[in-house]
Amino acid sequence: MATIASLKKGQRGIIKEFSVDVVPLKLLEMGCLPGNEVALVQTAPFQDPLYLNINGSHLAIRKETAAQIEIDIVD
Repeated sequence: MATIASLKKGQRGIIKEFSVDVVPLKLLEMGCLPGNEVALVQTAPFQDPLYLNINGSHLAIRKETAAQIEIDIVD
């Protein structure tokens, strides 16, 4: 099972279906929705938080939250 937390720098994935209880409402409002593409732009020095590009929006999320969101890796 691949999650956003398992992405490597520059790697992309498509967000799969997930329970709305897992993801904070703020992330849903910012485009973290099933079917959207996510790419890992950069990680902080201690690997937390992760800096992501989701459908053109840049945001940082905690690794703990990223580990809850399943994705399909895009080659």
